[in-house]
Amino acid sequence: MLAPTGQTDPAAPAAPADYGVLRWLVAATFIVILNETIMINAVPRLMVELDVDARAAQWLTTSFMLTMAVVIPVTGWFLQRVRTRTAFGTAMAVFCVGTLLAALAPSFAVLLVARIIQAAGTAVMMPLLMTTLMTVVAEQDRGRIMGNVTLAMSVAPAMGPAVSGVILEAASWRWMFGLVLPVAAAIAVVGLRRLPDVGEPVASSLDWLSVALAAGGFGPLVYGLSQLGADGGPTYVPFLTLGLGVALVVAFVLRQLQLQRGGTPLLDLRTLTHRTYALALVLMSIAFMAMLGSMILLPLYLQGVRGLSELQAGLLVMPGGLAMGLLGPTVGRLFDRVGGRPLVIPGAIGVLVALASLTRVDVDSSLWPILGAHVLLMVSLAAIFTPVFTLGLGALPPPLYSHGSSLLGTLQQVAAAVGTAVVVTVMASRQDSLLEGGRAPLEALVGGMRWGFGVGAVLAVLVVVVALAMPGRPRVVDLDDAEVEEPSVV
Repeated sequence: MLAPTGQTDPAAPAAPADYGVLRWLVAATFIVILNETIMINAVPRLMVELDVDARAAQWLTTSFMLTMAVVIPVTGWFLQRVRTRTAFGTAMAVFCVGTLLAALAPSFAVLLVARIIQAAGTAVMMPLLMTTLMTVVAEQDRGRIMGNVTLAMSVAPAMGPAVSGVILEAASWRWMFGLVLPVAAAIAVVGLRRLPDVGEPVASSLDWLSVALAAGGFGPLVYGLSQLGADGGPTYVPFLTLGLGVALVVAFVLRQLQLQRGGTPLLDLRTLTHRTYALALVLMSIAFMAMLGSMILLPLYLQGVRGLSELQAGLLVMPGGLAMGLLGPTVGRLFDRVGGRPLVIPGAIGVLVALASLTRVDVDSSLWPILGAHVLLMVSLAAIFTPVFTLGLGALPPPLYSHGSSLLGTLQQVAAAVGTAVVVTVMASRQDSLLEGGRAPLEALVGGMRWGFGVGAVLAVLVVVVALAMPGRPRVVDLDDAEVEEPSVV
């Protein structure tokens, strides 16, 4: 989740009447973020039609997340230099080009490139929406408005598998993009006609070395994790790749610390000196690791083990996505009224219960408990996301809004990519071990999935621990006064 990039003074919000400017940005953001997870339900079919295994197929989602992680910090610089309508038009044009290429992709490699192009457009839309929100919305209304925006930012990924399931039942996987393309194009045309410019462009610089270090660090880090235990190559390669990724990420952090002393950092790490923001960053990262990891496993189980069609699998996860969307505005209003802890702590416990229950899946498990666990997971995440987003960003002084939102969005995507890679790797490794031990293929697959869901459950324990440390409401501190303690109760 992202926020302002400094186009205008966030301390001077416009009147509530101006909130209508968010309508077209929310619609556009929903359609582009929907594509982050729309491929998940198609993975079993793509593995057959494109002749790839689960490790390779998951990169159609992982590459999307990693691209966003690299591009999101750069969009802060981009949005400072252009007007709102220019940024909107550019983002939607890039997204539409990627969507068209995906619909026509003749091979897995071309489809992967198309997903990267789609993600580049999506990475501009997310901060553009949050920039405008933090600029025009008064502080006392941010919980309510953020709850409505949750429909686009959090529900779209949750609805992706359900939407793709409906499409895949009647048509080729290519129509997941063929049907999205005209909708995205129509929103772009109407939005360009009705969207006003918010703020004025300002001159700014971009440290390209930081961009290169981020791109060179996050990619090898996630790739190395995804290849642990894989067959067909030297065993040292994943560890070498992991080491390269870690080294470049450390170099990226050191570069930002250097630029803070005399320059313009891509991500100002002074945001981490604010306790509430740092806790929100950790909580959101872990929660997204658990959520995306479980989301990629569930369709594999429903289709590969239980024999459900894409439509049936999509319909099973649809109630959870709908519940999450319907609760977004309610959670926002409750946050404005009671603060974060009465929402975040029960939500974290609900995530733990849901993921722990999924570790008990079997070859012939009833689908009703699985449906209940998924609904509980989505409802619990709805109770977490809006309060944590608002608490974290609201705890920062205005000069750090752009860096805080960029760091939060970047790590959210990296965490989701890491969670997906780790869960699939654990599942595949456990499956191979059980096959070598003489288990039947189906039993080995289920055994691997149990361990994969177990990774999510362990992460959920950490979510609960961090949630207990979150405050009820933030108290903004000055940029040079990071040592001031923030309240830890409602």
